[in-house]
Amino acid sequence: MKDDIQLTKEKARIAIIGGGIAGATVALCLGELGLDVTLIEKGPSLVNGPPICHLHAGGNLYREISEAQCITLLHESIELLRLYPNAVDYRPTLVAVPKHDKGEPLDLLPRLEKLRAEYQQLIANDAQNEVLSKPEHYFKLFEREDLEALKHQPIVDSPSTLTEWLIPVAHHVDLDQLKFPVILIQEYGLNLFRLATSAELTLQKMSNCSVLTNSKVTDVESTQERWKVNYENGEKQHSEEFDYLINAAGFRSGLIDDMLGFERKRLVEFKVAYVTQWPGCSTIWPEVIFFGDRGTPEGMAQFTPYPDGYFQLHGMTESITLFDNGLVKNSENSAQPKLDPTFTDKIDKGWPAEEVTLRSQSAINHVGRFIPEFAKSAIIGAKPLYGAQQIPGDDADLRLAGVSFVGTHYARCEIVKASSALKVADDITEKLSALGYLEDWKRGRRNFNFSALVAEPEIESYAQRLCKERQYPISLASCNVKLKEV
Repeated sequence: MKDDIQLTKEKARIAIIGGGIAGATVALCLGELGLDVTLIEKGPSLVNGPPICHLHAGGNLYREISEAQCITLLHESIELLRLYPNAVDYRPTLVAVPKHDKGEPLDLLPRLEKLRAEYQQLIANDAQNEVLSKPEHYFKLFEREDLEALKHQPIVDSPSTLTEWLIPVAHHVDLDQLKFPVILIQEYGLNLFRLATSAELTLQKMSNCSVLTNSKVTDVESTQERWKVNYENGEKQHSEEFDYLINAAGFRSGLIDDMLGFERKRLVEFKVAYVTQWPGCSTIWPEVIFFGDRGTPEGMAQFTPYPDGYFQLHGMTESITLFDNGLVKNSENSAQPKLDPTFTDKIDKGWPAEEVTLRSQSAINHVGRFIPEFAKSAIIGAKPLYGAQQIPGDDADLRLAGVSFVGTHYARCEIVKASSALKVADDITEKLSALGYLEDWKRGRRNFNFSALVAEPEIESYAQRLCKERQYPISLASCNVKLKEV
């Protein structure tokens, strides 16, 4: 029987449509197990979708979601960090409640205490899970007098304590705008370009994985428990058959469902972040979150640092990150929600220059309410980071989503947050194991050795190349604090 299973494993061909964070991560995990994987991606490189900037190791940017979701995000983020250690910016996140906000800083405290206890238990289960500093340092509260004292401290070039990380905030943030305490949390940054690089270069080194970029799927047919996938690369038409099909086409997943006649409820939301530069700012900042009610003029402001004075901004208002009609649901006749052409044109063709200027400046002004020097000096650093994401079902506030199956040989990747990609990979692997494609596989036993295949200088160089190809500053290819410095 063992030889029969091994033979099935060697013969089985698996297709993944879509090379975003979900498709690329699933390809890595299945490839590591020795399966024959073909990843088909429409774009010229992998992980080129909606903006990714934050590893949600606890989900504390979202006051509205449940503690259960936050704990799951903690688990998933730790696993993703261990998989992609060279794509993580190892710096904390400050969450602050403005005086005009209806919430209170200590509202987060019960959740944080539960997250810290959960993190401690994860370390007890596996010492390698200690990737968010020591549990006792998972978060720290700072009162107004603490920050006033830090105003007199010199900024540290390489901060090593939570207190040192907060010095730039004390120097530059208008403390009169905030309620206290503020809370510094070990929620790190996630670098889109380095993550794309880690996945793509690692897959290139796996002989059993084929990565087909610039390849657009034009049709999928079911043929006697196999799948015939037709795709075009340039002017050439191709057709291949596979035993198992994984739909990881992101916000266009409904198009594949429609080809196969599969129904699915889903939402699609257009997502944007703005790239700005603070000339002359060489300070290493934490990420800073100023809470606010989504969709109002006082919506949350997110200030994400990169080297060389670059900052990625979110403003959860309809003049910045949110758009009128930017969230749509599918109809009864199609599994694919229809975004207005103004959004698909942005994704496929680019932005009008005047809109880039208007919305980027609005983002600068929104954050500048709390950081006056930034408002005076910041300039537009590049075009926005943008794309669209699917949300399965009809709950726009859903942050946790994974995989759904149709029949025995078709899976959909439906993640909302990047950290859920490994959960999807495990669920699909479990299904493949039940089908006999794998032997002796146990859930939760994963070999986190992908990063060992690619050296740091190679990652930095290729990430810079991706920045140039996508027309962004090469500074976005770097992290302020890399793994080797922690």
